[in-house]
Amino acid sequence: MEQGRARDAAVPRPYAPETSGASGTSEAAAPGSRRVPEQVRGEHTHGEPPVRRHSVRGQILDALRTALVSGELAPGEVYSAPVLGERFGVSATPVREAMQRLVLEGAVEVVLNRGFRVIERSARELAELAEVRALLEVPVMLRLARTVSAEQWAELAPLAEATGAAAAVGDRAAYAESDRAFHRALLALSGNRQLVMVADDLHRRSQWPLVSAPAVRRADLVADAAEHSALLDALMARDLPVVQSLIREHFTGAAG
Repeated sequence: MEQGRARDAAVPRPYAPETSGASGTSEAAAPGSRRVPEQVRGEHTHGEPPVRRHSVRGQILDALRTALVSGELAPGEVYSAPVLGERFGVSATPVREAMQRLVLEGAVEVVLNRGFRVIERSARELAELAEVRALLEVPVMLRLARTVSAEQWAELAPLAEATGAAAAVGDRAAYAESDRAFHRALLALSGNRQLVMVADDLHRRSQWPLVSAPAVRRADLVADAAEHSALLDALMARDLPVVQSLIREHFTGAAG
């Protein structure tokens, strides 16, 4: 199940990958003319209190994650922190800091003197992520299915509905974020915060598109979202075989 939209920043389109400059050093192509929202334009705006760097970095990180999910940051392409910083209206520093976080998450790698290359993932890697998620989440969900009340499961219905709303309009990034929110809420009922964090990281990684993958269709998202509601129904009914089947099928589905 899928992905994350930046709360305060919209990523301008299209992103410009690195190209070779006349000097022989590699530079990104000049950014487009689309303006960046004022919320993320620089660490300080005259007449307003300075924006704390970690806040700017967080907004940039959210926006970059959204761009990864949507494919705007294309697998295999190299992106320059200064050029992305110009696009966002900030210095290169918070962009580099956000990119270093994505390096740790396995989304990008450092290219010396050029910037950051988006990792090209394989179908095998995606299958491995699905397998690990299933190993973690299926036993927990089956245990919770035996102990959590139907009323508690019903309280998660709005989160399932949010995934349906994002799917209905084909918004892949919004779907990704609402999808992860739904899964986090399910696992949070276990009371194990470490489990929630590890599972969410694996889930995020599974949402990045493959280099040669076809675009996810709205119908795929709608079908994936429908599984959320079906899972809640099975959990409320304590139908363990259906719970197990739905979770495993969901991890291996086209939308993540």
